[in-house]
Amino acid sequence: MSDQANLETATFANGCFWCTEAVFQELRGVEKVTSGYTGGHVINPTYEQVCNKDTGHAECLQIEYDPQQISFDELLEVFWKTHDPTTLNRQGNDVGPQYRSAIFYHNEEQKAKAEKYKAELNASGIFDAPIVTTIEPFTVFYPAENYHSDYYKRNSSQPYCYYVIKPKMEKFKKVFGDKLK
Repeated sequence: MSDQANLETATFANGCFWCTEAVFQELRGVEKVTSGYTGGHVINPTYEQVCNKDTGHAECLQIEYDPQQISFDELLEVFWKTHDPTTLNRQGNDVGPQYRSAIFYHNEEQKAKAEKYKAELNASGIFDAPIVTTIEPFTVFYPAENYHSDYYKRNSSQPYCYYVIKPKMEKFKKVFGDKLK
């Protein structure tokens, strides 16, 4: 376990937080992943309010990590490679502004790295469409209700987890095997 004083924070929105939490929890150097909401205008929103698509919030992850073990650049690589950053307000069958792709930067260094990575990906032609991921200043994070925490770990046999999250996790582990805990 790392010294809590040396941890840094990254905040990413890249689809359903049940899927994305499961991915980032597996990375060496990631100490804590909290599902929640950010980027909207409603104070302390509920899951139901966010799902109604009128709070402006995205489902997101607050990731606390040890930069001595994993860098922000490495977290960005996982972010970009584990969702489709070219679909506006959508990831697979999950549709709505709460599923948008966004990086909420905590400082100018994170902003610069996110913008550089996005520009390089767009210029590479790796995607068939332009990247729609927004890069926004972090303002406030609202933790999701407790039943969302460790959702995949606690519910891996449920149909959504089995058919949506499990294949994503298998692919993730093949691609990022050298970065796993």
